[in-house]
Amino acid sequence: MCRLFGYVSDRPTAVVDELGADGFRDFTALTSVHGDGWGMAWHDPEDGHTRTARSPLSAHDDPEYARLAARPLGSAGILHLRWATGGLPVRPENTHPFVDGDYAFGHNGHIAPMEKLDELLTPESRQKLRGDTDSERYFRLIMQCIQQCDDEAEGVTIALRILMREFPNDSLNSLLLTPTKLFAVHVNSRADSPKEGLRALFESPDAIPARHENEYYAMDYQRTESCVHVISSGLDADHWTPVPQDTAAMIDIQSRELTRLELIPA
Repeated sequence: MCRLFGYVSDRPTAVVDELGADGFRDFTALTSVHGDGWGMAWHDPEDGHTRTARSPLSAHDDPEYARLAARPLGSAGILHLRWATGGLPVRPENTHPFVDGDYAFGHNGHIAPMEKLDELLTPESRQKLRGDTDSERYFRLIMQCIQQCDDEAEGVTIALRILMREFPNDSLNSLLLTPTKLFAVHVNSRADSPKEGLRALFESPDAIPARHENEYYAMDYQRTESCVHVISSGLDADHWTPVPQDTAAMIDIQSRELTRLELIPA
């Protein structure tokens, strides 16, 4: 379970510039819960490739996180703060984003049982696994579906339909950065906020970050003249618009045009 931030801009930009200094500070402060690693991926406009950086260290304690967040790395990107699901180790192989070529993926949720998720993967997909997480298996299913139908939007849609059917009570919230698109998934209407886990981390409910107890899986978005943003709950929501429940969309990196995916078959 984690925090996510994604952006698509008309020019190379820095995470700090898009969130603002206060917003970046508040987002980073969420490491009070999500301190089990961090990762970034960005679209390099010079060659079109996706670059990544990740670490199992807390973003709050890692100077590389702040250094990269202040640099205008790319015109589109994702940022992930990890809260490791109970029992899953904190190590580089389990740190988001997971990467396959120019595809990078970050997940906020937990899909169980993992054995059932494994059964959805082909032997070839299972051979590509490097870590222990359900999130990496989710990514491998998406990549498997994209490769099978040779179409990003159709592949993501098929994967989500499968997971919504097989795991209706779990959160599929995620961001997928591809060479041409940013996919944002907000599918979690039956998933419960992790209240017990949150309360175990803090002496008082008042210390729990904003919207975490009852809106942990909420996502918001905003559009400016130059950029589209999507973010997990935890920051001041006054300037953000809620993402509708159980929806997914893709944002074109060149035009910033947003297209909603049809998750329910006609």
